[in-house]
Amino acid sequence: MNFSSIAPEIVVTALALIILLVDLWTPAEIKPKLGYLAALGLVVVFGLTLARPIGAPHSASFDGMLDVDGIALFFKRFFVVAAIAVIFMGMEFAARIADGIAEFYALTLIALAGMMFAASANDLILAFVAVELISVTFYVLVSFQRARMPSLEAGVKYLILSALSASFLVFGIALVFGVSGTTNFADLHRLAPQLVLNKAFWLGLLLILIGLSFKISAFPLQMWAPDVYQGAPTPVTAFLAIGSKAAGFALLMRILFIAFPLIAARWHKLFIVVAAITILYGNLCAIPQRSLKRLLGYSSISNAGYLLLGIAAVSASGSAAVLYYLAGYLATLSAAFIVICIVARNSDDISEFAGLHRRSPALAACMALAMVSLAGIPPLAGFLGKFLLLRAVVEQGFGNHAYFWLAGIAIFGVVISIYYYFGVVRAMYWQAAPAEAGPIEYSTSMKALLGLSVAGMIYLGVCPDAFFDLTTTAVKSLRF
Repeated sequence: MNFSSIAPEIVVTALALIILLVDLWTPAEIKPKLGYLAALGLVVVFGLTLARPIGAPHSASFDGMLDVDGIALFFKRFFVVAAIAVIFMGMEFAARIADGIAEFYALTLIALAGMMFAASANDLILAFVAVELISVTFYVLVSFQRARMPSLEAGVKYLILSALSASFLVFGIALVFGVSGTTNFADLHRLAPQLVLNKAFWLGLLLILIGLSFKISAFPLQMWAPDVYQGAPTPVTAFLAIGSKAAGFALLMRILFIAFPLIAARWHKLFIVVAAITILYGNLCAIPQRSLKRLLGYSSISNAGYLLLGIAAVSASGSAAVLYYLAGYLATLSAAFIVICIVARNSDDISEFAGLHRRSPALAACMALAMVSLAGIPPLAGFLGKFLLLRAVVEQGFGNHAYFWLAGIAIFGVVISIYYYFGVVRAMYWQAAPAEAGPIEYSTSMKALLGLSVAGMIYLGVCPDAFFDLTTTAVKSLRF
């Protein structure tokens, strides 16, 4: 066994335990500051992931259950950066959590460990364990504000639907194992030509994909996202929208393009239909929303549809575009949820942001840039991410005209999204602030995090070459 291959995961888990132990001897007023210890530890973990370049040969360990390849390294770094942002949001949000802020940090770190294991999963059993580790921690995190009924309701809804998705996933794994006699991705890839003749295998793989659709909030298990996003604490909503969704896509890409590339190529029509329905559902349902977190829940569904464009393309360029889009999505949503953490202290209704440009011009500008990026308007990261995904789809359209229809639906979705994203901008700049509303003060760490998020949006939109080369290198470990 090569324990060095899971050194980042070991450090993250140990850090969670250290946070819980230190909490025992920490005065109540200082406990929110434990977030700095968690963030510092994650910086060390990020350094550990940098010790191995993304283009290095892959390294399988634990009897082939875990594989550290380019795609795994990319996602591990992604998850660590997302967790650092969530930890800082938690520090800003600490006053609204009655007690247990150290437990909040620890659970965030444990969820991060599950995401990192998912990024390296090379076996269906490890994939299931990673998914459940993520899900169980989110059961607690979503309902963390126990005094708020919406938080408890969100936790119950997430628990029930997550259990449903887990049943699909484990039943699918059981069918695949029953037919093939193995759960290892390399073995499944070798046996795929024989497995395609077995209908039980097709059903098993379909159930696995349905189970994963919950994690990425895509059709047919997308209905949970708006309710849970609205009820959960804002930092948890951010981690669900960024980390949990990316973990689902990491597993989806590993299963489809490492274990079953032959089947992925045959199922491209299914991916086209699912992507189209997900885009339309998310964008059309977002139009009447007044709760900003609920709006971002529907936005998350539509963005899952856009990311599925890269999956439906079944190509290296499509998969690289997925990674690029996720990076831009991380920077964009980090900025949006930081502003929500700071501004929406009593309610997340869009009216809370009325006249924000007068109360805090910097926060209004950051939120406006986030909405512009989500809408896919140049020159920010959201535009280039959508462009790369659409390009990958159009490239496939010359061989199958269904891809052109998918591209048209995606563009239609972008046009619809401009309306509801700019509704937030309109509220901030054209609606008058309440008479009692005064200037907004927030911490230096939030200012720094906002600055980094905005810089990421601009950099990925204006200077894409270096990062796109990195994503292209990362997907070389996939098979098409």
